[in-house]
Amino acid sequence: MPIKSWVIPAIAMSMSLSAADPAYEKSILEYRKKIETTLKSDTGWLTVAGLYWLKPGNATVGSAPESDVVLPEGKAPKKVGVFHFDGKKVQLSVERGVSLQMNGKPFAKGVLGDDGNGRTADIASIGDLSLTVIERGGKYGIRLRDKSSKYRREFTHRSWFPVKAEYKVTGKFLPYATPKKLKVATVIDGVIEDHESPGEIAFALAGQQLKAQVLKGEEPNELWLIFRDRSSGKTTYPAARYLYGIQKPGNVVEFDFNKAYNPPCAFTPFATCPLPVRQNWLPIAIEAGELNYHTDK
Repeated sequence: MPIKSWVIPAIAMSMSLSAADPAYEKSILEYRKKIETTLKSDTGWLTVAGLYWLKPGNATVGSAPESDVVLPEGKAPKKVGVFHFDGKKVQLSVERGVSLQMNGKPFAKGVLGDDGNGRTADIASIGDLSLTVIERGGKYGIRLRDKSSKYRREFTHRSWFPVKAEYKVTGKFLPYATPKKLKVATVIDGVIEDHESPGEIAFALAGQQLKAQVLKGEEPNELWLIFRDRSSGKTTYPAARYLYGIQKPGNVVEFDFNKAYNPPCAFTPFATCPLPVRQNWLPIAIEAGELNYHTDK
């Protein structure tokens, strides 16, 4: 069935929802408040304060400036311990007398589980600091979080376009015969992430028929859209914006661009945010969702 026959009636239907409709606008504002609260939390992206890529062998960790993994001065001993990386596993040996916890329990030596393949990484903590092992396309690194990082202290607020109901779109999901395994570039040169794409979406917006490739979301029937548009680098974040949509029966999909948000790398330089494929550089300005950080409209 042609894309147009699927999408244009849905757009017309969504436009019947006035942007001033109280219930609809309230739901969008509550969503925006929720993700700002999450961003500012103890485990939010504003606490990510460092990222250290590992090479096979030993890497010292501590607040001493000569450490391989440097912790904030005054928040940890000069020598905390040593990471040993064998190319696949990361082991941490803690200096005698240093009080460090792993997942909330006292820890002296052992292997740290990483976050590869959707796993939950082990968390090594010392005071307000925590260390986890991340894996990105076969590269392993140590992510540092600091509950009082400068990014958290200096954060002001997220900024958004006004809610516009015409940006709530309904389209069609076009599944691949077999989901594609993708190597997706990130904002960090040389760092590639593994993702799975189940297919594409087709929809109409601003009078144009569009297609974009989506990634598999974390929840059942959830699709993840990473996109750029002609507002990128002007009023919105240059690298990309993210948006989750829902696949419904009959391969119908719903995406509300009023919920499009900035990736973590807009708020910390130590996030490994995936970038959109060239197909997802949309040829329109999507003036909905989140504005560039520190940009108001």
